Amino acid sequence: MKDNYGVIMAGGIGSRFWPMSQEHMPKQFLDVLGIGKTLIQMTVDRLKKIAPADQIFVMTNEDYADLVHQQTGLPYEQILTEPMRKNTAPCIAYAAHKIHSLNPNGNLVVAPSDHLIVNEDEFVRIINTAIDTAQNNRIVTLGIKPSRPDTGYGYIHFDSSSGTELGTVKEVIQFTEKPDHDKAKQFVASGDYYWNSGIFIWKSATVIEALSMFKPDMNNLFSTSGTDYNTDKEQAHVNNAFEKCESVSIDYAVLEPADNVSVVLADFGWSDLGTWGSLYTHLKQDENGNAVIGNKVKMFESSNCIVNLPNGKKALIQGLDDYIVVEANDTLMIIRKEDEQKIKQYSTEVDQ
Repeated sequence: MKDNYGVIMAGGIGSRFWPMSQEHMPKQFLDVLGIGKTLIQMTVDRLKKIAPADQIFVMTNEDYADLVHQQTGLPYEQILTEPMRKNTAPCIAYAAHKIHSLNPNGNLVVAPSDHLIVNEDEFVRIINTAIDTAQNNRIVTLGIKPSRPDTGYGYIHFDSSSGTELGTVKEVIQFTEKPDHDKAKQFVASGDYYWNSGIFIWKSATVIEALSMFKPDMNNLFSTSGTDYNTDKEQAHVNNAFEKCESVSIDYAVLEPADNVSVVLADFGWSDLGTWGSLYTHLKQDENGNAVIGNKVKMFESSNCIVNLPNGKKALIQGLDDYIVVEANDTLMIIRKEDEQKIKQYSTEVDQ
């Protein structure tokens, strides 16, 4: 494990998990599963099975550095702060250059802070396969076997000519970001499209080479003669780079134009927990399909609902089917599950 580094991206605000997730306390810092652990705590624990604890770095907005430290116990020197949100490519450029200056042989396992992974032993097995693959100058992502034609995920088209056995490595043909429902149905039926997990594995040298090829201006901003990273000059150097660089995702910046991308086929109980609906599928449900977090909630003649209320809050809910009911931050939300994609829009109007 000496060359393995965990890079956790924890700068987002999780707006689709409103009203529980808000800018001052995004969902990665919340116990959304009601199990006594926040999502970022679960992510750090998971990556400790892959990389030494002192080689796990968290990328986050400077406003959340104290939260990361309090929840994970990681020292501040392992909490890398961004002065502004510029999407994932600058975040990864920063991590790649910093870690490369520490260890030119470093393997980066880049993972979001707010994903759920049920089978962690299988996750570790798949990651080790990905690390082995990355040694050959490959950019590696994890593809998740789709269970439904979900339009909220990106899809990876891969060469399935040699089969689709889980744990095998395939050449990536194309990425498709969030297709419409008909196209998603075609993808799932074909068997050679998997969900893009947003988890990436590569050597620091590989991602730096890719950035220099496809985003040379950005790469030049984050590169250094070797005198800035891991010194007291680092934050000023990084702040300057973020100020000047474009805002773009690593998917568009590197993965789509690159021709050395591989995918490891996987199925380890993954969810990006991007919406209340995705959380619902991972919660214990009663005989009527209701998933309830809150110790004083009584459901009557209701089915297929997700309810998240503070412990001690008494609630009587009757006659609802396929609804989301959430109370947090002095706000009550009741919305149909089928309309959850409107939460971001509605929350903007409520918060005005």
